Amino acid sequence: MLQTLFAKYKPYYKENLILALPIVGSQIGHMAVHMADSIIVGQFAGTVQLAAVSLVNSLFMLVLVLGLGISYGLTPLIAQANGRKDNNECGRLLSNSLIINIITGIFLYCFIHFGTLAVINNIGQSPDVVFHAKPYLAYLSLSIVPLMIFQTFKQFAEGLGFTLQAMLISIFGNVINIVIGIILVRGMFGFEPMGVSGVGISTLIDRTLMAIVMALYVLKSKNFKIFLKEFKIYALDKVRSLAIIRIGAPVAMQYIFEISAFSGAAIIIGTIGTAEQAAHQIAINLAAFTYMIASGIASSATIKTGNYLGQRNFTDLRRSAIASYHVVIGFMVFTALLFVLANTILPYIYTKDTAVIAIAAQLLIIAGFFQLFDGTQVVGLGVLRGIGDVNVPTIITFLSYWIIGIPVGYILGFHFNLGEKGIWYGLTFGLLTASILLFFRFQFKTRLLIQQKINVE
Repeated sequence: MLQTLFAKYKPYYKENLILALPIVGSQIGHMAVHMADSIIVGQFAGTVQLAAVSLVNSLFMLVLVLGLGISYGLTPLIAQANGRKDNNECGRLLSNSLIINIITGIFLYCFIHFGTLAVINNIGQSPDVVFHAKPYLAYLSLSIVPLMIFQTFKQFAEGLGFTLQAMLISIFGNVINIVIGIILVRGMFGFEPMGVSGVGISTLIDRTLMAIVMALYVLKSKNFKIFLKEFKIYALDKVRSLAIIRIGAPVAMQYIFEISAFSGAAIIIGTIGTAEQAAHQIAINLAAFTYMIASGIASSATIKTGNYLGQRNFTDLRRSAIASYHVVIGFMVFTALLFVLANTILPYIYTKDTAVIAIAAQLLIIAGFFQLFDGTQVVGLGVLRGIGDVNVPTIITFLSYWIIGIPVGYILGFHFNLGEKGIWYGLTFGLLTASILLFFRFQFKTRLLIQQKINVE
């Protein structure tokens, strides 16, 4: 039976992995920026500043995913246009996406700089943590506009199947981020020790350079010349901009509902204690690392389903999507075992504080289970995004995280005295709910597409 199943889906495993692996590398690169910040601060600046990184990343990601979601509206449209062999449409879509993303980046910068910085004193966090969090958040807010420019050209290239270059640029940026971060945090080569502010500055430099290099690659490479004939940096039209926003805005809300649930969990855990918050940061960093791999697989699923939709090849669309489910389940089972078996070892990457390590080790066991559902739900979202189905999945994410996940976590954490573990149990249940409902939605939509084609023929 397994041999028959493998033979049936083998071509789809191959095409998905060829497309997905560079995207995975790029996604890991994006996550590695925050992961590197946490490791550098945890090793060289101490537990309080590590807790500050946890607080800032929770708040910052809540806003940043709005921008990332908007930028993701371009990819399925590019993939569908490419499937139809409509090269000129690709250039027009890029023009509109670039303007939309720059405007979004400016808006998000203003929101973080003037909004989040103003309220950070009033969310029940330790004064020492808040003191170190403010300058870090200020530098991160400046990095949003260059990040949105990078995302525009990255999503364009990936939508056309060129995924390797974004990964290489991400690796280049991460090396710069780590080197500059260590120099500034520790105070090397004549610089004064800057603590957590140092990693904020290194992230800003990293993202600015990545935006410049990615834009130059797309605009100068011969690979994209045929697609850029209609690209104009100032061109914005109603039809295409609305098409991008109709996909991007719901995708942004999907990410906001999920990330806000995790951010809310971090804030709630922060009221329990600094050690618990630092342990949460370690566990969520490691879990988010594996999530980025699943997210890369989901992004490749978006591209392939978009291509097949443009070709009106619904049978291969469905098989390719199922193959993506198989791949992500296999990977998440492997990493779940790693988290459970190495739960007392992995936290040492971040800190030497034994109290923090003991708490993080317990959370990693829970993380081993919930990431199984995290992987399948993100693939479900990716597949449905590729066929343009974004509104119902947005409702599903809201119900799963805010009607089920956070309330259940709060009840288990405080009414059943499970503390930070109770919060994580609630998140796990929310992810389970999302993964089941999104899979049912995928089954319904793809079978409907196949049936509609049969009826027409």
